[in-house]
Amino acid sequence: MKRTALFPGSFDPFTAGHLNILKRALTMFDEVVVAIGINIDKKGHFSTERKIEIIKQATAGLDGVKIVKYDNLTVDICRELGIRHIVRGVRNMIDFETERSIADANRRLAPEIDTVIIPTAQEYAHISSTAVRDLIKHNSDTSMFIPEGVDMNLLKKE
Repeated sequence: MKRTALFPGSFDPFTAGHLNILKRALTMFDEVVVAIGINIDKKGHFSTERKIEIIKQATAGLDGVKIVKYDNLTVDICRELGIRHIVRGVRNMIDFETERSIADANRRLAPEIDTVIIPTAQEYAHISSTAVRDLIKHNSDTSMFIPEGVDMNLLKKE
């Protein structure tokens, strides 16, 4: 039986830290579905189509990666896709507490779905999408925070 996990997030943009979590999740699961959450109440920096292209480039050559977008609850997309595991990355204890609370809520909504929390490798713990967006806004170099293979032109303001 194929073990599949959902790796949800806004991925605005997908960073080297996200890629680290994804690669480590692929050692535990046969397939990881990167799920780009769409929140109509929030305007993201990048369009969903741009996010998909960045993730495709970042994950080129990795087996077992799918990319989807969704605009409902994470547990609902898991149920739709028949997925029983959610993967979340954490950089620090603040992230951990937030993710634990979300995992607890998800468990109440969908007891059949478990969350696997993966600590980000130390060399990526300082990277956040927020910081990368700030660098982009100020026309600074983001190459050390974005996965290799991503066309840096994709990171320019739309």
